[in-house]
Amino acid sequence: MPTGFLPLNAYRDAVALDSVSRPLAEPAPPGELTTLTRTALRLLADDPAVAHLGLTTTDLEQVDDTRARLLLRTILTVRPPGPLPAEAARALDALLDGERLTRTGTDPGHLPLLAEQLPETSYPAADRTVLWQGDITTLAADAIVNAANSALLGCFVPLHPCIDNAIHSAAGPRLRDDCHTIMELQGHPEPTGTAKITRGHRLPARYVLHTVGPIVDGPLHPEHERALASSYRACLDLAAETGGIRTVAFCSISTGVFGFPKAPATRIALDTVADWLHTHPTALDRVVLNVYEDDDHATYLHALT
Repeated sequence: MPTGFLPLNAYRDAVALDSVSRPLAEPAPPGELTTLTRTALRLLADDPAVAHLGLTTTDLEQVDDTRARLLLRTILTVRPPGPLPAEAARALDALLDGERLTRTGTDPGHLPLLAEQLPETSYPAADRTVLWQGDITTLAADAIVNAANSALLGCFVPLHPCIDNAIHSAAGPRLRDDCHTIMELQGHPEPTGTAKITRGHRLPARYVLHTVGPIVDGPLHPEHERALASSYRACLDLAAETGGIRTVAFCSISTGVFGFPKAPATRIALDTVADWLHTHPTALDRVVLNVYEDDDHATYLHALT
């Protein structure tokens, strides 16, 4: 591990990793989500993030319902870590859990294994891996993987389409607070190819594994490939070290804004997962390889068949 890397036992208690993240309020029913969105905006009207965005109370009050929800997400995206007022925290938990219940969740245990989905594949870990196309924030795996940046605090760009933004938006602001606690203890940016773990908060997944994949800006080099394999291994190692995790779902690390070409990234993901599962035959029940776009799915199918 890199010099100064913070091990799990140095932050586990600080982020209450072994405690269930309980909501501060009951989930809002579908008919109350719009009203609750406006309540949350009102409660956050004096937050510095609102002023940072150049918004006024009138701006928050006069937008339509769709824009109101986008504004709330934007405020939480740019808001630095730190406790929320108690009423706002309760409103956000009720809203996020209410929204989660309106989306179709997926149990990874009910997804077909690669051995069932692609019986012709020669992939050695086909009996314990799943290829699934969908929204990872709806997946009720024990742990999902977030492709983070080195600050490990989530994406601060409003409505940015990265997985980091999507996961933090669905999990709620306490996820950023946990990441901030870890980074304050570590004292320096997260190295590439390592991993940290937090609770999932308002996600259906109990945990989030955060890893920083390599940035490819130009030709692909062997060090990029080694770093990407290290990210996959670090997440699997940390899941096993945490205990109680039987299912892990990976997003496609580094293939978005970090620029790693999809075909070699897919090969590295498949090889690294298969090697790890072979070395740790009883550590996990299944690993989900999650893709979102059609071309990502096609790349995996090509590699597997």
